[in-house]
Amino acid sequence: MASAITLGADAPALSSANTGFMLICSALVLLMTPGLAFFYGGMVRVKSTLNMLMMSFISLGIVTVLWVLYGFSLAFGTGSALLGWNSHWFGLSDIGPTELWDGYTIPVFVFMVFQLMFAVITPALISGALADRVKFSAWSLFVALWATIVYVPVAHWVWGADGWAYKLGVIDFAGGTAVHINAGAAALGVILVIGRRVGFKKDPMRPHSLPLVMLGAGLLWFGWFGFNAGSWLGNDDGIGALMFVNTQVATAAAMLAWLAYEKIRHGAFTTLGAASGAVAGLVAITPSGGAVSPLGAIAVGAVAGVACAAAVSLKFRFGFDDSLDVVGVHMVGGIIGSLLIGFLATGKGQSKVEGLFYGGGLHQFWLQCAGVFAVLAYSLTVSAVLAFLLDRTLGMRVTEDEEVSGIDQAEHAETAYDFSGAGGGVAGTLAAPALTAAQNRKVDA
Repeated sequence: MASAITLGADAPALSSANTGFMLICSALVLLMTPGLAFFYGGMVRVKSTLNMLMMSFISLGIVTVLWVLYGFSLAFGTGSALLGWNSHWFGLSDIGPTELWDGYTIPVFVFMVFQLMFAVITPALISGALADRVKFSAWSLFVALWATIVYVPVAHWVWGADGWAYKLGVIDFAGGTAVHINAGAAALGVILVIGRRVGFKKDPMRPHSLPLVMLGAGLLWFGWFGFNAGSWLGNDDGIGALMFVNTQVATAAAMLAWLAYEKIRHGAFTTLGAASGAVAGLVAITPSGGAVSPLGAIAVGAVAGVACAAAVSLKFRFGFDDSLDVVGVHMVGGIIGSLLIGFLATGKGQSKVEGLFYGGGLHQFWLQCAGVFAVLAYSLTVSAVLAFLLDRTLGMRVTEDEEVSGIDQAEHAETAYDFSGAGGGVAGTLAAPALTAAQNRKVDA
């Protein structure tokens, strides 16, 4: 993410081109949250579809209001290495429409709304680990508290002008630490508190709609160009174009690598594997795409595709129920993309920092480790404590009967599909196709 510092002696003027570009990028990032909802919604069983969609959509409402009230002020105001504040930004009440973000040619409002979209999708990512079993009211409160206590401080560390990780020199172009490791570690912390789904490792919990999964993955891929290329906050020097190219390249490489691993391991190329591999590549290139070359992006994507495909099975070995592989894809992919900067940074992209393979030694690698593991530890710990407190007060989980019968009906009084409509369809559930091991990695321990 480009920093909030003045780049030159001459004060910049508002650029209509960069402003328009960033508004488009903001809209693309907004699209990612509905895309995520479809991606997750297709991966759950039919009785949980609406709940999964709503767990993403509610973040659009809650986080937007909190970001306007105080989130933006705390994340990007100045104050300390741990948290910022700007009273003029409280409620966005004292910002002029043409007031520029320091050192850049876009208005503060544009930077604010672009960052808002990041803040919206990050807690939504966590929801995939909690499918089928969390009360919607408890989840909504968790989103509000987590965004305030975890996301806002971490965003300040990584992207704030006086954030400790930023000043240390940790590179995170568009959110490998602040978004993906943050969300993945939080997911792990919460599921360790709330426990497994009923029937975990016993019942086949296969995706109910792989077409929805593919649609969601396609929307994520499309929106991710705004997520990544927009994080340079302009389009004047070609770095945003480099990030755009590397986003495409790494995603393609990761998808191919995941499918190759899946073919060797399970004997088939699956649509779920293609979608998951693409997301793994998008995650891994997010922190690193401004620092590596397109050849480096291929390496980042290939490593992430194989590593994340292998990581998703760890939940069976260790017994934690990460329903939709948030830990295996987002946390692991974010770690890989962040640490590989220490090896693959060319010194010809967003900065002059060079990685080990380009003669820079291991200095940047150790800086990346500091950022990665600080965010991981903070998010995992605080998220687990927050889930524990909510579970002991409100209760995080629905009852076992509600989980078995279907959380959609219990929490939303609706179902995703009406199988009893005209045409003589059978009420209830449709007959499920035969399940192969390759189609369902979730029962492959």
